[in-house]
Amino acid sequence: MQIVTEAPTKRSAAALGDTGGPGAALPKGRVRWGICALIFAVTTVNYIDRQVVSVLKPTLDAVFHWTQTDYGHIVLAFSTAYAIGQFCVGFFLDRVGVRRGLALAVVLWSLAAIGAGLIGYLPMNSGLGLGPNVAAVGGLSVLAFATMRFFLGLAEAANFPAAIKTVAQWFPQKERSLATGFVNAGSNVGALATPLIVPILTLRYGWPTAFYVTGALGFFWLIAWLRFYRDPGVHPRLSPEESAFIRSDQAPKVAPIPWASLLNKRQTWAFSLGKLFSDPVWWFYLFWAPDFFHHRFGLDLKSFGWPLAVIYLMADFGSIAGGWLSCSLMSRGWSVNAARKTAMLICALCVMPVIGAVYTQHVWVAVGLIGLAASAHQGWSSNLFTLISDTTPGPAVGSVCGIGGTAGAVGVMIMAPFVGYILQTTHNNYAIPVTVAPFAYLVGLLCIQVLLPRLEPMRLPEIPDELTPGDPCR
Repeated sequence: MQIVTEAPTKRSAAALGDTGGPGAALPKGRVRWGICALIFAVTTVNYIDRQVVSVLKPTLDAVFHWTQTDYGHIVLAFSTAYAIGQFCVGFFLDRVGVRRGLALAVVLWSLAAIGAGLIGYLPMNSGLGLGPNVAAVGGLSVLAFATMRFFLGLAEAANFPAAIKTVAQWFPQKERSLATGFVNAGSNVGALATPLIVPILTLRYGWPTAFYVTGALGFFWLIAWLRFYRDPGVHPRLSPEESAFIRSDQAPKVAPIPWASLLNKRQTWAFSLGKLFSDPVWWFYLFWAPDFFHHRFGLDLKSFGWPLAVIYLMADFGSIAGGWLSCSLMSRGWSVNAARKTAMLICALCVMPVIGAVYTQHVWVAVGLIGLAASAHQGWSSNLFTLISDTTPGPAVGSVCGIGGTAGAVGVMIMAPFVGYILQTTHNNYAIPVTVAPFAYLVGLLCIQVLLPRLEPMRLPEIPDELTPGDPCR
């Protein structure tokens, strides 16, 4: 297996510092921001479909008599599939392009999301008076949900590799962290919308309807994607000025290298270890926050919607602010290396106060602390994703993002059964996981610093222009 990659060139400090501020020449057209909006929208849909089961957890616990360990196994099924999908999908996207690759993924994950609702009509769920069959029904429901979540995770794995590859193709380096921040904010909007939409659908029409409605959203997005998205080299609405702006710091192509060669690059491992340590914390917030508020403060499907919405609204702010922070530092003359890592350090430190959430007696204090941690994570994540395009040749971005996503999902695979076991044995005491989680960011940043003391691009031999076929943004 081989991919065609590009070698980054040395970029001037002026180019890196130019963020389109006062006095900077603005390109004609904003097509790239329209593309960014499409990626933002699909990321929102991705997280809505991902979050439905966590919002419904107290309801499904009552219906199917799940234990914390059962739920941990369902999360494990999703994260295992996500790891497999991330490992494979990057290479797939680099070969077929994001237009076709992401469209296929959305179709598959939407079908898997809708399929979870069908579990409500299986014979095992014919009623709640199950008597001696409760254990059997619980086991069958766990297997059924784990299967649907496995296929959901397998397809949803394409979202972020496709998103980061799209940003790398459509934005110059000086705008990438900000664009990534907007894209990453889609995850928070999805997580915010889910606890507001799902309770209404569930209370009026039953929990299967929540899966049907949210699963169908992907097909509406698909219409807009296929109608409006094209690669920058062939997009009919892209002006010459905007095209030149997008390509202003792109690098020449280099000789093909085996996909496996990316595993030998320090840049790949720096991103991957950052994901390995930080992703499990974010997924812990996503999948266990509703349960935390249910057991710690007695909130239920009718009452935890707004606390969760506030948390992810704060996370939205952090996603964009984190991307803006590094861009702002660069515009003041900071190097890419110093700007990215300083922003990540600030975000890592802002996660630490979340430890107080398990000790406060006030629900809104806990909301504020968890919201700050979620906001800081998203700021961290915006800069971590941008490290890929800072250091990786354009057409290989999807592959590196997929490898790192696999590492993050492996971390979740370790975390999910561990958290389930801890909560089961401590009778839903969240002190241990909430206290351990914040330190993961500092460890991840230390790994990045050791591997990449400076954000150096991968060194690959260049191909002369006359030997380079086709458009670079394939």
